[in-house]
Amino acid sequence: MTIDAEPPTSFRMNNGQSIPSVGLGTWQAKPGEVKDAVKYALSVGYRHIDGALIYQNEEEVGQGVKESGVPREEIFLTSKLWNTYHDRVSECLDQTLKSLGTDYLDLYLVHWPVRLVANDTSPLFPLNPDGSRATDRSWNQQETWRQMEEVLASGKVKAIGVSNFSIPYLEHLSQTWKVVPAINQVELHPYNPQHGLHEYCKSKGILLEAYCPLGSTNSPLLGDEELLRIAKKNGVSPATILISYQVNRGIVVLPKSVTAQRITDNLKTIKLDEDDMKVLNSMAANGKQQRVNTPLFGWDLGFHDWYGVGNKDAPNPEAVTVRG
Repeated sequence: MTIDAEPPTSFRMNNGQSIPSVGLGTWQAKPGEVKDAVKYALSVGYRHIDGALIYQNEEEVGQGVKESGVPREEIFLTSKLWNTYHDRVSECLDQTLKSLGTDYLDLYLVHWPVRLVANDTSPLFPLNPDGSRATDRSWNQQETWRQMEEVLASGKVKAIGVSNFSIPYLEHLSQTWKVVPAINQVELHPYNPQHGLHEYCKSKGILLEAYCPLGSTNSPLLGDEELLRIAKKNGVSPATILISYQVNRGIVVLPKSVTAQRITDNLKTIKLDEDDMKVLNSMAANGKQQRVNTPLFGWDLGFHDWYGVGNKDAPNPEAVTVRG
């Protein structure tokens, strides 16, 4: 059984601009692979490329964009402010623009609500003498957002948003923001659907973006029996179901691949019926909740399941104190 109705190919952000509903993710793409992946993706119809300074491959992304022959104005380009630049937003943005070979971004995100303090151990992943991350616990994320609003006003970016922000951290920003984030990019898949965050962001006019929509190499998600049944019913692959799931929820989705056939396949989405959505929406609540990306920054980021789900001391997000 294949459902004929097609899900949307784009969504409208709160600034009135359009964003393609499916983009190419470039996280963990190896050196030498990214340029060809971007170039190929654009050749088969992608118009949305998601990157970040910390991925350390933005020069290749820019080369792929240039060699694709697709006009820059037809491509939605995203990058992210890295943690060691929360006090120097404009400087980080200028590095990204230079690497990509463009004079503007369509979207710029705060990668994490965590400031790292660069030191002699590393400019990007600094450590304390005890081996822990060199974090600045006193830093106020409202200051980071103020600088994000400045770069938006400069014209170097067309929209600004956040990534990995929970409800308490968004609430903290809302106390002073003049511009509401257009996007919140977080880990989303049926094992980590974040329904509460989704509803909260909708109430604020913030679109969610899904990274790791297929889980990861070690995730059991693609072999899940319920997912396989839905894929068989619809006559498509499990990956198509996972990508379609997010678009059907009104969420932008960012599958990553450097393989030509998978890049092509990942652009396809289908309409899922109510029964399929009910099953997918309930997987986590039925005991399958898990994340695939939990960097150890050393403090609570406000997500109810952040501590690997198995930690009995996982905090109540409503009791989180946002520093600053």
